[in-house]
Amino acid sequence: MNKVEFIDQNGSFTLKQAQKNHTLYFPLASEKGLKSSITPLLGGDSKISQNSFILEPVSIENLHDNRSTRNVWTCIDGKETISLTGQSSDYDRDIAKEKQHDQVTAGFMWHQLERTDEIANISTSITNFIPVSANIEVMHIRLKNLSNHPRRFSTYVAVPIFGRSADNLRDHRHVTSLLHRIHTTKNGVVVNPTMTFDERGHHPNHLLYYVAGYTGEGHTPVAFYPTVEEFIGESGNFTHPEAVFQHYPGYSDYKIDGREAMGAFRFEEVTLQSGQETSYIVLLGITEEDTNIEEALADYSTDTQIQQHLEQTKQYWNNKVNVRFETGQADFDQWMKWICFQPYLRKIFGCSFLPHHDYGRGGRGWRDLWQDCLSLLLLEPTQVRRMIVNNFKGVRIDGTNATIIGSGEGEFIADRNGITRVWMDHAFWPLLTTKLYIDQTGDTSILTEKVSYFKDRQVKRGTAIDKEWTDENGSQLLTLGGNIYLGSILEHLLIEQLAAFYDVGEHNFYRLRDADWNDALDMASERGESVAFTCAYVGSMMDLAHLIRIYASQLDDQTIQLPEEFETLLSHDLEVYDDYSKKQAVLQEFSEACKHKLSGKTIRVTFAELAVNLIEKANWLREQIQKTEWLSEDENGWFNSYYDNNGHQVESCHTNHPKMMLTGQVFSIMSYVANDQQIQSIIRSADRHLYTPECGGYRLNTNFNEIKMDMGRMFGFAYGEKENGAVFSHMTTMYANALYRRGYAKAGWKALKSLSNTALDYGTSRIYPGIPEYFRADGKGLYHYLTGAASWYLYTMLTEVFGFQGNLGNLILYPKLVAEQFNQQNLAQVTTTFAGKTFILTYHNPLRKEYGDYVISRAYINGIDLPISDDAYATLSKEKIEKLDSNSIHQITITLS
Repeated sequence: MNKVEFIDQNGSFTLKQAQKNHTLYFPLASEKGLKSSITPLLGGDSKISQNSFILEPVSIENLHDNRSTRNVWTCIDGKETISLTGQSSDYDRDIAKEKQHDQVTAGFMWHQLERTDEIANISTSITNFIPVSANIEVMHIRLKNLSNHPRRFSTYVAVPIFGRSADNLRDHRHVTSLLHRIHTTKNGVVVNPTMTFDERGHHPNHLLYYVAGYTGEGHTPVAFYPTVEEFIGESGNFTHPEAVFQHYPGYSDYKIDGREAMGAFRFEEVTLQSGQETSYIVLLGITEEDTNIEEALADYSTDTQIQQHLEQTKQYWNNKVNVRFETGQADFDQWMKWICFQPYLRKIFGCSFLPHHDYGRGGRGWRDLWQDCLSLLLLEPTQVRRMIVNNFKGVRIDGTNATIIGSGEGEFIADRNGITRVWMDHAFWPLLTTKLYIDQTGDTSILTEKVSYFKDRQVKRGTAIDKEWTDENGSQLLTLGGNIYLGSILEHLLIEQLAAFYDVGEHNFYRLRDADWNDALDMASERGESVAFTCAYVGSMMDLAHLIRIYASQLDDQTIQLPEEFETLLSHDLEVYDDYSKKQAVLQEFSEACKHKLSGKTIRVTFAELAVNLIEKANWLREQIQKTEWLSEDENGWFNSYYDNNGHQVESCHTNHPKMMLTGQVFSIMSYVANDQQIQSIIRSADRHLYTPECGGYRLNTNFNEIKMDMGRMFGFAYGEKENGAVFSHMTTMYANALYRRGYAKAGWKALKSLSNTALDYGTSRIYPGIPEYFRADGKGLYHYLTGAASWYLYTMLTEVFGFQGNLGNLILYPKLVAEQFNQQNLAQVTTTFAGKTFILTYHNPLRKEYGDYVISRAYINGIDLPISDDAYATLSKEKIEKLDSNSIHQITITLS
């Protein structure tokens, strides 16, 4: 089995015979909007949105059977015809004879296929990339004659142009081809559909789809085959096109309407001497219909220009990924470059548009908006404040949020088709991200920023419709006076936490509603409860109380103005807390008062009262969880995570058939619900019941051996797949993070290491570098690249493992490295930024002591000593950081002894 080999310090890698894995794919994209996937045989697709695909949309199962994709053919001496990409009827036969030698080399946003064909005596190199600021996918092709005599080469490009919405893959596929208006230019084939087809209402089309080409010297093609019919012929197909094999002359200056389009053309024949090579450029793109294609592509028409664009693309993304880890494990350090890169992919792709991600219609979800900010705070903090402020515009006054997120920042769209789902965990993530922002920057003023609330017809936390609200009212909450109501970010955070506290089920835990983080728990909306995220909200309320006290300490005025409707939620009557029906009544009263518009009247509350109110609520919940949800198994145990739709606990400690889920353990540890003795029991139980190193580490749950129609679709999945017992990278990483927070570094590293070891073992994971959504029962990684696990892995490695963490703008250095993470010189190092300054943090562990055995004996920056507290952490104050030179690299060295 071949393995992935890293070839530089920027995560670039090679993999031989990658084509033998038909589920491999790689992402290419620009920040302007073009998104592509590409396979080792140049399969995949390309698009700017759900409604605008230039290449035919593909799902994972299309990758091994779809030949309607990028291809390049060459005819040698008028006799032998070869596909340079391997997409031919002869290719599999030659692979079996081991006469084809393929290698994929790739880095951030670029992909290169290199092939040597011993039978045809040629070698080829095809590099695909998308320039940073263009909606153009570039294919740069090099073809070399390896024979010992001159030969003639006639080269064809063959790229089918889909040119419409993914919906039309099977919905009116033929009918939508009738909309195509196809013509050739000097350099390519252009498709300009007349309209976007939608039976609910058709719309004019304003886009051009094109495939164009040049030789490396800038010469254009000599003949074109602009439709599928004209290219493959009556009896041919994409792996044996008649235009190539029967040498059809082709067309020039040609127009045709109403056909499936083909970006196919032929270049002038060239003679290559022995060892000589030639090159070609293919450009796939989408642009506005008034664009002059020939003029727009003039900057991409020669080898020199393409090489410049490629180097600029590489440099741009290498600079973006500005965190570098150096430990005793070189492959892990390079793998971390991909972990740092994946949040950028999420920002561009959202949760759709890669072959496994064949659901949704593009964009990100609410949870994604906030979690992606975690890593961006560490990588590009200057952009995050604005993003956080705008994200709060999606919060409703009842504490729920918009679920349809527009393409623009702060753009949220009303669902006009009915009541959308309510995920009960959604209020957890905004506070987590906002707290990290304040810790990183010290900028508590963000809490005073005033933004609107989202308003649509969905009210009462998704249980009713506001029939009085119309499209003309817009999507912002109004007062009775007709003014847009603006509330502070602190107010938005408060309503999310307070409203959730009263939205409880019969066991007095937060209702599961339509799901929590685990989307597959979607069949318990009536009586289901999430103890796991009740734990999470305990931590949230404590964190918010802490932020309020810090914020108040900086102000003269110790009161905050809130809508009068909030007063109902600020009750601290223990009789109400103890009775779930009384809580529900409080929520009903509040929801009714603000279901249409706010009165505009306000109350004033002291910050001290708010903080105490939140702490009381958190402590009540903590005690309730401890009282009823701890499950004991000999000396071990764990917390029950859920109640099902019949009102029963989902987990149990039965000796013969224990039922355990990881989610409840993560949040009970992270939010300080679990005490130290319980954490140790949870670790032992998780190791006994969930840990499976051969498939990536900690499974999401044990095998319940039942299809729980009273809980969710996950129980219908095969065990070991997706949410039913797979190693879900996101939750495993959060488990590690929780353990580190509570001081259990060895157990935390075990969780992180199990993920990285499996991902890096290509023979098991069968994926390119990075972290997938999950590892199935045999260890194969699925749903690669677009997972929130990458943000959490980076966040954990930087802030917990290396202890490089902000605290109100001060920098705290609190290492939790284990001995194996130091290199042969007993050093562990990370390069990163903080407050606009670049730091290289080096830990020196000369005696190679284990975590728990070492203390900090000395710490200094640029040779100047730093204060050390409790022998455990060093501090660099915000004031000192601000005085550092922004153009220099600052060395922090800490000695452990």
